[in-house]
Amino acid sequence: MIEKEEIRRRVSELGEEISRNYKGEKPLLVTVLKGGAAFASDLLKELSIPVETDSVSVSSYKKEQSGPARIVKDLSSEVKGRRIVLVENIVDSGSTLNRILEELEERGAASVEVCCLLDKKTARKHDIDIKYKGFIIDDKFVVGYGLDYNQRYRNLPDIALLEK
Repeated sequence: MIEKEEIRRRVSELGEEISRNYKGEKPLLVTVLKGGAAFASDLLKELSIPVETDSVSVSSYKKEQSGPARIVKDLSSEVKGRRIVLVENIVDSGSTLNRILEELEERGAASVEVCCLLDKKTARKHDIDIKYKGFIIDDKFVVGYGLDYNQRYRNLPDIALLEK
């Protein structure tokens, strides 16, 4: 679906844009684990500004569960008064991201901008403002470049459509 060279080019452009927008600042780059690690690692190399890094992991929902997702690996950094770039590999329904954004707001972050590699706008259930986006894709199941199916395919260099 998206080849590694196209991904590389777009990640470089995102790095340049973030660097311009945060010039003279030191934002906190927060990666949503596990899937966002590959993207965040490459994005970090494209930034020309000083940054701090941290990560967060949120429990997945099961269809029969209700209530918000639960943070299972919390940040080690203080966020109060900080400008944050939240890095996610894919935004579909927005439920997980919405939970993290609420938490960062409650903790007093000065600002939080979302940077995602893939935006599945048609699957959105929460109104999420994504300032930095790599690609808009259809509501299809994709793997590779950190995206998985049952913990498989994360290591693929390209993003591919998973077919049954």
